[in-house]
Amino acid sequence: MIHNIQNAATAPVRNTSAVSWNTSASFGDMLQQRTVNFSKHALARAEERGIELTSDLMDKLADSVEKAHEKGAKNILAFSDSQAFIINIPYGRVITTMSGEEMKQNIFTNIDGAVLL
Repeated sequence: MIHNIQNAATAPVRNTSAVSWNTSASFGDMLQQRTVNFSKHALARAEERGIELTSDLMDKLADSVEKAHEKGAKNILAFSDSQAFIINIPYGRVITTMSGEEMKQNIFTNIDGAVLL
């Protein structure tokens, strides 16, 4: 569980309230940064749902963004058995998060790809 989500989010993740992607940079440049940023909504949901934003998880999310971009996806569901993330690929931004229990009760719409974490 995250005790201080702001500290956890700013170390491996860009805090979108302070920094956003430079959309004029090439996708390769963004990948070298190996960062995925979270919307304020997604950070709040992660904290509410006890989703820990570890460096390992952030690497997996960055890999998911890279793979989805190579396939031309725009919005993906990156998921495991215990958590899910809806990610906007052009901006590398996590839009929302869900716990495993919540995934059982939801239908995912407006995605054009899925990546197993």
